[in-house]
Amino acid sequence: MHHFQYRKGRLHCEEVPLETIAREVGTPFYCYSHATLNRHFHAFDSAFAGVDHLTCFSVKSCSNIAILQLFASLGAGMDIVSGGELYRALKAGVPPDKIVFSGVGKTEEEMVYGLEQSILMFNLESPQEMLALNESAARLGRRAPIAIRVNPDVDPKTHPYISTGLKENKFGIDLEVSESMYVQAREMSNLEIIGVGCHIGSQLTEVSPFLDTLKRLKLLIERLRQQGIQIRYLDLGGGLGITYSEENPPLPSEYARALLEEVDGVDCSLIFEPGRVIVGNAGVLITRVLYTKEGPTKNFLIVDAGMNDLVRPSLYGSYHHVQPVVDHKRPELLADVVGPICETGDFLARDRSLPQIEQGELLAVMSAGAYGFAMSSNYNSRLRPPEIMVRGGNYEVIRARETHEDLLRGERIPDLIN
Repeated sequence: MHHFQYRKGRLHCEEVPLETIAREVGTPFYCYSHATLNRHFHAFDSAFAGVDHLTCFSVKSCSNIAILQLFASLGAGMDIVSGGELYRALKAGVPPDKIVFSGVGKTEEEMVYGLEQSILMFNLESPQEMLALNESAARLGRRAPIAIRVNPDVDPKTHPYISTGLKENKFGIDLEVSESMYVQAREMSNLEIIGVGCHIGSQLTEVSPFLDTLKRLKLLIERLRQQGIQIRYLDLGGGLGITYSEENPPLPSEYARALLEEVDGVDCSLIFEPGRVIVGNAGVLITRVLYTKEGPTKNFLIVDAGMNDLVRPSLYGSYHHVQPVVDHKRPELLADVVGPICETGDFLARDRSLPQIEQGELLAVMSAGAYGFAMSSNYNSRLRPPEIMVRGGNYEVIRARETHEDLLRGERIPDLIN
């Protein structure tokens, strides 16, 4: 459930009409519902209330520090994949011992940053990375807590770009060789083995791939313990999907029930890294129609948000429901919703049946809270939009709209040009 509903034909976020925000802040903008964020976090986290666990929100999915601080206040940890995300998490007040550092390309500088902050765990993804972390920890006179991210070769049945648990993917260590890597790690004096990790993909709509993965990890943990390697944490990653269109993913409670039946007897503290399932339907992108255009074979709604604001439709062919902010109950018309970017691939929706929309009216692009603003860019020197949070009948800007001066920050014209 989310808190974006029509009231007398006008789309609201909680108690605030979205057209009011558009009038006062301008368009385009991202809008998040505080109540939905809160509700979705509790729905996921409470599903595992009966076991020792830590819910680490996936910062990459939606990294505004106001949202991170909200989750921190609810007891969340953070799953990070860069030094920048570590900085954001710390600034948001997340305790370092609730932060897990994932990702295939950690630099030495990022490793040192994480070690100095005493984060909970590094998820390692290659033998060379393991050596580099051991060396970095040795220079600091520390021991780095680690898990090895295992690639279980399980088909997550999702878009190939967001599949991460197959042998051909760049992520993790092949399950068959991971055991030998653990043995090597045990011999390194500046590493402390504390966990096993995995993450098989994003926007999964079935439980079975998670269960297949868990069964394989249980066998690995058993073999490691037989060799005297004790595992305290089992990081099962994230990936639980949401409804964008016709998908019917399991509820967090159903997901938890299935996992807990399978994980019984493992004797590990569980770590989860949800992102999309918490924030996806908690955010929308509001855009204004600049022009309507009738082509020889298609109708176009040209809006002021483009692929620089929301790249998922262009990058993945992803579906986002689009609806008018004010429902005038007009007849429907088939149209493409396209942006101002100079790319044919700049679209938010294609061949979409929408009520006839007039120039100047507002559209809401739904389910845009995950990988929306977080993947936005300044392509075509476009200004990135503001982010708004609504709570009840009030709203606040949690990220200001960029200015033209922001576009040039860090740039200079060198003397060598003249």
